[in-house]
Amino acid sequence: MLLPAEYARYEKHLNLPEIGVEGQLKLKKARVLVVGAGGLGCPVLLYLTAAGVGTIGVIDPDTVSISNLQRQVLYTTEQVGKPKATVAVNSLKKINPEIRFNAYAYALDRANARTILEEYDLVVDCTDNFTVRYLVNDVCVMQEKPFIYGAIHRFEGQVAVLNAVLSTDDGVRRGPTYRCLFPEFPNQMEIPNCAETGVLGVLPGVIGTYQASETIKMITGIGRPLNEELLMVDLLAMSFQKIKVRRRLDAEAAAQRGWEEGNRVPAPQETPKSLTAVELAERLDQGEEIFLLDVRERPEYNICHLENAVLIPVNIIANNVKRIPTDRPVVVYCHHGIRSQYVVDYLQKEFGFSNITNLQGGIHAWARDVQPEMEVY
Repeated sequence: MLLPAEYARYEKHLNLPEIGVEGQLKLKKARVLVVGAGGLGCPVLLYLTAAGVGTIGVIDPDTVSISNLQRQVLYTTEQVGKPKATVAVNSLKKINPEIRFNAYAYALDRANARTILEEYDLVVDCTDNFTVRYLVNDVCVMQEKPFIYGAIHRFEGQVAVLNAVLSTDDGVRRGPTYRCLFPEFPNQMEIPNCAETGVLGVLPGVIGTYQASETIKMITGIGRPLNEELLMVDLLAMSFQKIKVRRRLDAEAAAQRGWEEGNRVPAPQETPKSLTAVELAERLDQGEEIFLLDVRERPEYNICHLENAVLIPVNIIANNVKRIPTDRPVVVYCHHGIRSQYVVDYLQKEFGFSNITNLQGGIHAWARDVQPEMEVY
């Protein structure tokens, strides 16, 4: 039942015939896991908390950084350096102390995914990590659990309700999964996350709000969720498009294969060798002849770069392999070490480079640990 204080708090919901007391009780009893407390996760968490979702789990391994604040509206400057999951929960408790929160300040991975997800009724995918996204899909399909997908890139976003139970004239069936939308794991060298490519600050607010809306609709049973549709939003053109999506016949088998094969990508601890900014600085100070390969874009390079670094952006690496030496050490770097890791992996697998190393944390780590006077972005 609803407490007197809850009648006051949720008055505007209770005044909606579509929700009312029955719908609000469904929200109170619901258990929702939000995977990722970044750009998408912030609006999702804010609105689900305000709406009265009874139990909310927040899982994110990252800490708040100054560059997050342009779009991650749940955090403040004073919270930079603190774990997002913990900070988010502490802030959300102040918004609605009636909610039960579970904070997981570590990564969702194959070792813990099934155990964590089985505690929740519904999952909201707010990650920008493709490995985690496919993992969420595979576990949700195996556990027969719906999840709300959201993704952003520059000025564009996508939303869909996946693996939902659908009632038809022929009975009950499941809706499409993420692997029905995107069967193959993407080339991550071509599709880096928003930390690397940039994103309009309000975009995750728009897409995350849509995710929160779809979550509330799923819990209360109102309206028509995006069960077999992919909503595509372009804020530059202010255009909205829906694409019909159907569940593939082998959706369950595809999820099982994905789980068993580990999504066919190496786990983070299996990535090619790397070195820290301090280690690189020591080697350069010793006079070691190292080829520094900057794989960012020209505007980033113009802001700051390592001395004598050669700029070859990610998207033209394949056509410029001959410019990369094989007779001396090569250290690849980008902004945070993500794009450069893809390049290292690509060059090793496709061209057999054995002299190539990734700079952990990219030029951001260099500015932090070696050259604090360097201009950052």
